[in-house]
Amino acid sequence: MPISQDPGQKRAEVTVLPDGVSVDAEDGETVLRALSRAGLRYRVGCRRGGCGICKVRLVLGEVAYERPIATTVLSDEERIEGICLSCRAIPITSIAIELQEGDRLRKVLGFAFPA
Repeated sequence: MPISQDPGQKRAEVTVLPDGVSVDAEDGETVLRALSRAGLRYRVGCRRGGCGICKVRLVLGEVAYERPIATTVLSDEERIEGICLSCRAIPITSIAIELQEGDRLRKVLGFAFPA
């Protein structure tokens, strides 16, 4: 069953720190998809929760996952530290994230996930 927000509730906002770039996530949309839809890219891998390359630090807010994430990809310790998989994490509140050390946000014209 898809995770969805209350219809009367404002869409979740995803802010990338320290850039301060913000985008709105549509209902049930992952962090990665919301940023990609806005033409923003950063280092990602498989896009399905199997590799862990898209890990980001959740600084503020809450996310949920529609399906379980293997502990070999995202450990309990990482979850406690606020690490999440952007390709699978669905914001349930407005959130602020930080990319992995050495990664950077890039604006790519004409790039978006297919619908």
